[in-house]
Amino acid sequence: MCRSIKTLRPPYADSVTEEDIRAAALQYVRKVSGFRQPAPANAAAFDRAVEQITATTEELLRSLTVRGTRHQVRSQATRPPHEETHPE
Repeated sequence: MCRSIKTLRPPYADSVTEEDIRAAALQYVRKVSGFRQPAPANAAAFDRAVEQITATTEELLRSLTVRGTRHQVRSQATRPPHEETHPE
């Protein structure tokens, strides 16, 4: 399962969306839990884990500095809301 998680930082990924980050978190939780789809009794814990791992991954990507670049890693999903993604 986790083989489908792709690297989400440059130079491996030019643009990363929140959907990309959430998909990686979902694959991780599926692998660790052993459930593709959890039973109703485990659904809340499963969903909470996906959300927490998504948030942690976004924070990790915001915090990384890639050697050989002047800027921190920035993705569409991890930009603060006030930053423009497309200059006019």
